Amino acid sequence: MSERRTTLSVLDLVPVRSDQDTGEALASTLAMARVADELGYERYWLAEHHNMPAVAATNPPVLIGLVAGATSRIRVGSGGVMLPNHAPLVIAEQFALLEAAFPGRIDLGIGRAPGSDPVTSYALRHGAGGVSDEAVTHFPEYVDNVLAMMEPDGVGLSVQGRTYPLKATPGARSVPTIWLLGSSDYSARLAAEKGMPYVFAHHFSGSGTAEALELYRSTFRPSPELAEPRTFLTVNVSVAETDEEAYRLALPQLQAMLTLRTGGDLRPQRLVEEAEKVELPQAHQDLVDAMAQRWVIGSPETARARIDELAATYDVDEVMVHPVGAAYTGTDPDRSPAREETLRLLAG
Repeated sequence: MSERRTTLSVLDLVPVRSDQDTGEALASTLAMARVADELGYERYWLAEHHNMPAVAATNPPVLIGLVAGATSRIRVGSGGVMLPNHAPLVIAEQFALLEAAFPGRIDLGIGRAPGSDPVTSYALRHGAGGVSDEAVTHFPEYVDNVLAMMEPDGVGLSVQGRTYPLKATPGARSVPTIWLLGSSDYSARLAAEKGMPYVFAHHFSGSGTAEALELYRSTFRPSPELAEPRTFLTVNVSVAETDEEAYRLALPQLQAMLTLRTGGDLRPQRLVEEAEKVELPQAHQDLVDAMAQRWVIGSPETARARIDELAATYDVDEVMVHPVGAAYTGTDPDRSPAREETLRLLAG
């Protein structure tokens, strides 16, 4: 095992199992966040996805407030807010308030993907008449707007020859750390240009990580906020006492990702026993096997060595783990024991 000890953080999509409703899924997330806080994990990020039967992370600012209020030390943030879905002022206001309530503990991770299907994306961007499909093309400008409006001095908005002061909150003393997220080279290039921290979605993409990080590092321009490149790695993880048990617990999420990538019908996350009854055609099983190879699945020794290896390979000091362990029939719906155990075994 490598001597390098990697800093660990957590990514949470707030999964909804077939034995849970939304309230129970939220309860299990808060329980897992408390575990991460107690074990010394660096940060706890919450995703933005919409209209998905197995994901309750629809609103990162609301979730961040819940998690930050339920913990005492860990940084809490978005992984990430999909900025084209929202007016920049709304995001700036939300995160300025979060930073005021939990100073020094808030991260704002920003992405530009829709986080949903085309119909839901249309409803998000047109429902209030304020966000259009063109928001994606204005992404760099919107990032600048969010940064400026959260500063204590705010920004001046020119309207009909007059300048109006615009602040996200009246009395800001600090601002969240703001990251750009992505699964292509677009955000890597933009983060480097603006001198911002950057995270590549290795847990989702699984390819192109080295190229994106190299692009980011090689083209990075220092900014007043950041003197040198700052990044980390995200990875899907299932850890149990044995490699075999870890794979059993990962199987429902592997099948869910297979469904997502092959255009199948989405559904709440299967329990382990439900997943083990599923028979896949060989071509689909090959896809599952390929995904499993890219994930970190195994005993504590296997998993920790693999995480340290990934950190060394991509030259990062921090790895954000997405705990994917499912549950067995009869599990308390307010808890996710396998996900909590992944965090405990990795920290141990």
